Amino acid sequence: MSEEIEKLRTLQKERQALKSRLTSKVTEKQKKIENQTESQCPECGSRQLVHDYERAELVCQQCGLVIDAEFIDRGPEWRAFDHDQRMKRSRVGAPMTFTIHDKGLSTMIDWRNRDSYGRAISSKNRAQLYRLRKWQRRIRVSNATERNLAFALSELDRMASALGLPRNVRETAAVVYRDAVDKNLIRGRSIEGVAAAALYAACRQCSVPRTLDEIAEVSRVSRKEIGRTYRFISRELGLKLLPTSPIDYVPRFCSGLHLKGEVQSRAVEILRQAGERELTSGRGPTGVAAAAIYISSILGGERRTQREVAEVAGVTEVTIRNRYKELAEKLDIEIIL
Repeated sequence: MSEEIEKLRTLQKERQALKSRLTSKVTEKQKKIENQTESQCPECGSRQLVHDYERAELVCQQCGLVIDAEFIDRGPEWRAFDHDQRMKRSRVGAPMTFTIHDKGLSTMIDWRNRDSYGRAISSKNRAQLYRLRKWQRRIRVSNATERNLAFALSELDRMASALGLPRNVRETAAVVYRDAVDKNLIRGRSIEGVAAAALYAACRQCSVPRTLDEIAEVSRVSRKEIGRTYRFISRELGLKLLPTSPIDYVPRFCSGLHLKGEVQSRAVEILRQAGERELTSGRGPTGVAAAAIYISSILGGERRTQREVAEVAGVTEVTIRNRYKELAEKLDIEIIL
């Protein structure tokens, strides 16, 4: 038993060394990419540079100058014509992700009692495999920080799934939470509260806005605590987030109301005109967006009631009435009810 534990410890040390090497390689690669994106055309000074992988050239999109030729294609040497072929020919594992506490770089002993060739493992070795599996689970979460991360990231994933958020928002939220852990901002606060606040910040960073009420519905903490924690971590981490634009809410609300693209475009145009005349400042973005959609639905011949719009937007009918009257009056929009 002690020999098995020693083996697992050496495996863990090797894994940590591999993890640090991979992290350093990723940072070097990111620096190279940043340097490439910062380069500009020597002829016209444009920064719109395009990689043409068929000709292995770096071309300026503005003037057509070939800046670099015969650079290395770092993609795979094989070709695949569908998803199944791509999965069969791929020789690498899943990419590194911040949404798992060990960034997805750890090993996993499968629950099936079969070897790499698919053959059944003998009953004599099954007890040993069971013990190895148990120690592998224990050794994956070695200290309190990793235990905290494992719980918080699973909570983040649960909330993001309930809200139907895309992958980039989950990754951003995990990075924000990790930064909060590194700066010791978790002490004295609930893990669920900080995770919910990190998710709210990530939604605003990625322009996929969700209201505090929506976050509070899927989390286990109150709206007040999420708002308080969000303000604290955004101040401590220096997150420079602009106020949410009402335009960001329009596609989601229009989708919930089953409205056509023309209605959505008209609502966006109304909000742009309102923004130019500073009619949106000092007002809740969801209420203004809901009012613009209500006006647009009437003008586009796809009338929706104030109650229907209010239910989708999560505001009251009174708010929609006040906002749509303001917009119609200031923008000279004639509405026939």
